[in-house]
Order: sequence, then structure tokens, then C-alpha cells
Amino acid sequence: MTAPSTRPIRKKTGRPRSTADNDPAGAAAGRARPARPAGDDRPRAPIRTRGLTKEYGDLVAVDHLDLEVHAGEIFGLLGQNGAGKTTTILMLLGLAEPTAGQARVVGLDPARHPLEVKRRVGYLPDAVGFYGDMSGRDNLRYTARLNRIPRAEAEPAIDEALEQVGLAARADSPTDTYSRGMLQRLGIADALIKDPDVLILDEPTTAIDPLGVKEILDLLRSLVTERQMAILLSSHLLNQVQSVCDRIGIFAAGRLIGQGTMPELAHRFGDDIAHVEAEFETADEAGAARVREVLAAIPGVVDVAAPSRPDGAWVASVSPVGEETRVRRSILAAAAATGLDLTSVRSVPPSLDDIYRRAVERAAHGHARDVR
Repeated sequence: MTAPSTRPIRKKTGRPRSTADNDPAGAAAGRARPARPAGDDRPRAPIRTRGLTKEYGDLVAVDHLDLEVHAGEIFGLLGQNGAGKTTTILMLLGLAEPTAGQARVVGLDPARHPLEVKRRVGYLPDAVGFYGDMSGRDNLRYTARLNRIPRAEAEPAIDEALEQVGLAARADSPTDTYSRGMLQRLGIADALIKDPDVLILDEPTTAIDPLGVKEILDLLRSLVTERQMAILLSSHLLNQVQSVCDRIGIFAAGRLIGQGTMPELAHRFGDDIAHVEAEFETADEAGAARVREVLAAIPGVVDVAAPSRPDGAWVASVSPVGEETRVRRSILAAAAATGLDLTSVRSVPPSLDDIYRRAVERAAHGHARDVR
């Protein structure tokens, strides 16, 4: 697998936008596109919704969604399959009409101006479709023609996008020879040749090997750094969302039950429990059983989790929050008293898994409200 390029990404050059900024119908008719004004007039929040709702009969798929995604950030939309994430994306792209509320994407109403929104937004669905008998390069040329990008602009943009996503060496191979990870990276290249202000990705790393996942996440981070794009990443994979997203929104049953940075979410949903990690040298099952017994006997420890790998740490869940220092001291004392070989002990913040579970549990009991 060819890794994505590490050279700097081309900063936005202000390629002429469609006249559909003010006249979407004119853009559809193929009128010339004037250049963007010299000052960057992109909205601070290229994605914004207020009370956005979608109902299918008696089913409320998205329930009064208030959301902002800012330029220069990756916003992770986290939730189980069926939580409402994809329906939200379809409304943002103008592919589904809201039942109530409103959305603005790059300042436009997707329900009224879907063609112009699609020209200015890069979209990567969970299953990317390309013509298998065409090369990666020719698929991108086809996309460029659909978006009425002049050939003189399209060719260098295609070359740059292919290099950036690490597909330059395979650009002229038929896409039916590509792996899923390569197809996903080609999908990102396909989105980039439009020079978009916004990139929306729906489960972009599903069924991709760990190295491919890292390459895609690193690429997304570089896009934000170099282009100041707004990226909306929909996923149910908590560790990936936590590793790459600046802010996270937790979706459950069509509602956004919490949003913010990891520290903000931890403060809101992780305030009732903390964790202390302890590493022991244990040679057999009897030693592991002894560690569990010692940790579980410490006052304030409400749960004990064994290491997930041989060189991992035991995790003691502590309640109430604020008792971590005392618990750490108790672990040190207990290890010395029992002869256990303790190699390290430290407090750790709540993980996104902890936060997500608590948020969903509170929402199920009616205790969660949207974070503004």
C-alpha cells in the first residue's frame, strides 16, 4: 500500500464558484462562474442546523437537531447504526427534505439549492461506487466533467489529489483492482478535486485494515490543518472518533444528546466515576486472581477490569470522583503488603467509551439534554 503523501496540501486558491451562490438555476444552466471575492467570506460555521427534524410516518429519525461544524475542525457524529446519522447527512446534502427546522451548508439551504451544495461539498458515503473498468484517474476526470471543472484546472487538481491520498502509483489501474481502503482514499480524492469548503464522510473506515485506517485519519487531519476545511465524520467506531475529532456529538434515537470536546464531554458525562490504571508483573492465573482480589478490596473501587493484552494495565473504576489519589496510595500500600510486583499506577481520564455509555444511559432515563 502506498502511503498518502506527506507534502503540504494545496491551500484553497479560491477557484471560481458557481453563479449558484446567488442563482442556483443559472449554475445548472451552465453559466460562467465568477471568481470568489478576494476576502474569504466563508461562514465561520459552514454547517449549521436549527431544529432540524425528519419523520417517516410515526418514526422520528432526527429530532430537533441543533448543530454547528466550524471551519478548521473535524466534528465526529457518533452513534449506533440507525441512530439518525445518515439521515442527517442526507438532509445536509439536499437528498432528503426536512419535516421541520432548517439547515445551512456553506450558507445555502440544501433543500432549495441541492445542486450548488453538492458542488461545494465533498461527500464520501460508506460504500464508494466507481466504474470498475475505468482507472482511478479516469473516474476522477468523469467527476470533474460532472462538476463542470475546466480541463485545464481539473488535470492538475486530479494529479495533486491522487498524490495526496497515496494513489499516484496506481492512478492508471482499473478500480476493480483496488482494495476497499484504496477505494475509500480514491473517494476522498474524488471529493477534493472540487476544492470543497466542507467534507462529509459517512463511516469512512469500515472494513479497512488498521494501517489503512491510520492513513485515512492522518489525511483528514492534514486537510483540516492545511485547508481549514470543515469535516463532518459520521462513525460508530469510538476509538477512531476520539483519535481524530476536535469535537464530538453523541447521537441516540435521533437526538443529539451531547456535544463538545473530550474534556467537555468528560466533565458532563464522566463526573460520577474515574479510573486508576495499575500494571503488575503476574506470571500465572493465580497471580492475576490475587491482583483482582486486592484491587476489589480497596474502598472506593467499584469495578475491576483485567488487562486487554498481556502487557496491559488493570483498570480500577473509582467512585466518587476525587478519590483517585487515595485509591492510588491504597494500591501502592496493598501491593507492598501482599508482595505483588506493581510496576506503575496512575489516574486516567474517562474514555469515549465510558462517556458514550453514560450519555446513552442517561438519555434512556430522560436525564440528558442537548449541549449548546
